[in-house]
Amino acid sequence: MNRISTIVIAVLICMSFNSACANEQDFITLSSTTSTDNSGLLDYLIPKFKEKTGINVRVVAVGTGRALLLGERGDVDLLLVHHKTSETKFVENGFGIERRNVMYNDYVIVGPKQDPANIKNVKNTIEALKLIYDQATPFVSRGDDSGTHKKELELWSQAGVDIQQYSGTWYREAGASMGATLNIANEMSAYTLTDRGTWLSFKNRDDLILLFENDPPLFNQYGVILVNPERHPHIKYNEAKLFSNWLTSSEGQQAIAEFSLQGQQLFFPNSGQNIAASEAK
Repeated sequence: MNRISTIVIAVLICMSFNSACANEQDFITLSSTTSTDNSGLLDYLIPKFKEKTGINVRVVAVGTGRALLLGERGDVDLLLVHHKTSETKFVENGFGIERRNVMYNDYVIVGPKQDPANIKNVKNTIEALKLIYDQATPFVSRGDDSGTHKKELELWSQAGVDIQQYSGTWYREAGASMGATLNIANEMSAYTLTDRGTWLSFKNRDDLILLFENDPPLFNQYGVILVNPERHPHIKYNEAKLFSNWLTSSEGQQAIAEFSLQGQQLFFPNSGQNIAASEAK
């Protein structure tokens, strides 16, 4: 092989390598909840965004508490989570900027078909939890600092129950994702609080059924937050903002509304007045 051929091959290899590296850089990292991942929503949305912008979105699916911690450390570029109190604190502490409402769904209480605590016909969530407490019937908590776990603790507090003193008795903490928690509840014939999307996508129901739903305290709001580039200059702020803009644009909101499972809409877009101002460019 002569010198010229060797140089040409070397250049082609270099160009190929650089192209691969360039493509590898066309991604952002999103820290989101297991509910948006397990339900299939992100698998549905991300290809649409990538087709529009050429940017892929890599997802780290964890509980909201863990997702916010990843944001604090600058390990992700943006977050899609669901505990507004924690999200507001995250922004106030300077770790995030531009929090926006994206969508909502709701929580439900599921449990064994026999319904030993007789919660099926109660009027509100607090009454249901009080019945579970009064009869000390098994209840499985995610126990993982997720948005669902935070909501559950708030509801027990509103019911006047200091739930931590019952840990390890009738009240069990899984320290796991929603899907794993549902599996444990199924095995134990126990009650648990779950987001509706994960429940609809959950296959291993056996004896579990939906027993209580449609109460205002079970409302579940999701928000998108950009990690603050002043705190973490290395993050891909501009690309992350494109995704935030797209989620809250009319196109992104329509895509969220069109996502369904078993004929049921799982998430309801509500970026509201942000839609017109947030069109992805």
